[in-house]
Amino acid sequence: MAWPSVFQRGTVLSRFSHHHVVVFLLTFFSYSLLHASRKTFSNVKVSISKQWTPNAFNATVELPVEIWSSNHLFPNTEEATLFLGTLDTIFLFSYAVGLFISGVVGDRLNLRWVLSFGMCSSALVVFVFGTVTEWLHFYNRWLYCCLWIVNGLLQSTGWPCVVAVMGNWFGKAGRGVVFGLWSACASVGNILGACLASSVLQYGYEYAFLVTASVQFAGGIVIFFGLLVSPEEIGLPGIEAEENFEEDSHRPLINGIENEDEYEPNYSIQEDSTVTQVKAISFYQACCLPGVIPYSLAYACLKLVNYSFFFWLPFYLSNNFRWKEAEADQLSIWYDVGGIIGGTLQGFISDILQKRAPVLALSLLLAVGSLVGYSRSPNDKSINALLMTVTGFFIGGPSNMISSAISADLGRQELIQGSSEALATVTGIVDGTGSIGAAVGQYLVSLIQDNLGWMWVFYFFILMTSCTILFISPLIVREMSSLVQRRQAHILSE
Repeated sequence: MAWPSVFQRGTVLSRFSHHHVVVFLLTFFSYSLLHASRKTFSNVKVSISKQWTPNAFNATVELPVEIWSSNHLFPNTEEATLFLGTLDTIFLFSYAVGLFISGVVGDRLNLRWVLSFGMCSSALVVFVFGTVTEWLHFYNRWLYCCLWIVNGLLQSTGWPCVVAVMGNWFGKAGRGVVFGLWSACASVGNILGACLASSVLQYGYEYAFLVTASVQFAGGIVIFFGLLVSPEEIGLPGIEAEENFEEDSHRPLINGIENEDEYEPNYSIQEDSTVTQVKAISFYQACCLPGVIPYSLAYACLKLVNYSFFFWLPFYLSNNFRWKEAEADQLSIWYDVGGIIGGTLQGFISDILQKRAPVLALSLLLAVGSLVGYSRSPNDKSINALLMTVTGFFIGGPSNMISSAISADLGRQELIQGSSEALATVTGIVDGTGSIGAAVGQYLVSLIQDNLGWMWVFYFFILMTSCTILFISPLIVREMSSLVQRRQAHILSE
């Protein structure tokens, strides 16, 4: 089995300049900062819930009714928890809608402007939501909902833009391992958010929001002045020019057909091969690209599970095992560690196989077993951390691969001749559909937990993971058949 050319003859160093390194790091940390601000909200849910239900503090101390009523959003912690789940759902729905829009906008405007605007504006909204309202002691459900809707729309500018920029700089060869490593940006952001929140939580949850919002705003300024969105901006050749000299570039990892000679597409993105300026494809054309719909539906189920861990894991550890909130925040980091290792290793294996779906299928099957194991974790932090890491490996890994490497494959397949103007749109469709599933899931998680308990929540996760496998099963069968045929041809040739 031939290895991708990026792994041969030391080509990694020769292919990538310092510009590639700078782009990798800037896009990596820009999305890490966006995720850190989201993680802050999940890490301080217990503190917010207590602040919104001050009757817990009034059991033995009598306070004037005016002071008690000013903070009294909910009569008990159960209703506060349900509202926190509603806020997660509101955020993800607005985030999903914004992804469909941001993908189209990103393919038509300067990606650097869109990304920088989203980061700075989102930081201001987070600052008002978590810090200003607490400083002013102003608590209002409708204000919280409106701010979180706006935050979801602004944060949606991040992922389509950073994936499009990475797709402009890094070609097909070795994309699985490069994007697998790079997609750890979300997990690193989760770790960063957890560390920042736990370090200042003792002073009040408003300072957790203040710190992450300040760092994110500064990151947006750096992106505006430092990010190069494509090699052409500084006179370097685009990745299409480099890939024309590589045999591997003519064998895409994502392809809706086995024999291109027998396939005639219904439409042409470019009417003539000599056209040098490519127009951005329409939303409908992007949806019609092979593999976009199956992977979008699969990602809706998988992101539901992955984001449920993201939003609810610290709360689950604190609520179920009665561990301190700061300890639960720090322990939840191990899920992201598993996701980082899983995304990188599975991307590397998929590069060697030159197929993505079989790797996803095996990982997701093992994810079902890891969910069963974690749901029965004892009240022991070491064992819990180990099981959490394994679960993150088999769930976070495939989630990272679909949202990054596979999205880039879908946006640069041969049917659209590698047009970069499809990258952000396709990424927005895949991640937007995933966010819709995640949005529905967050409300269902709070509802199931409130009525049936945490064990039924894990049964729900197992069902959604199984549905992920079901949606990509046609792609799994086709790619497995292709691997078998390739193996047989290799044996016959020997």
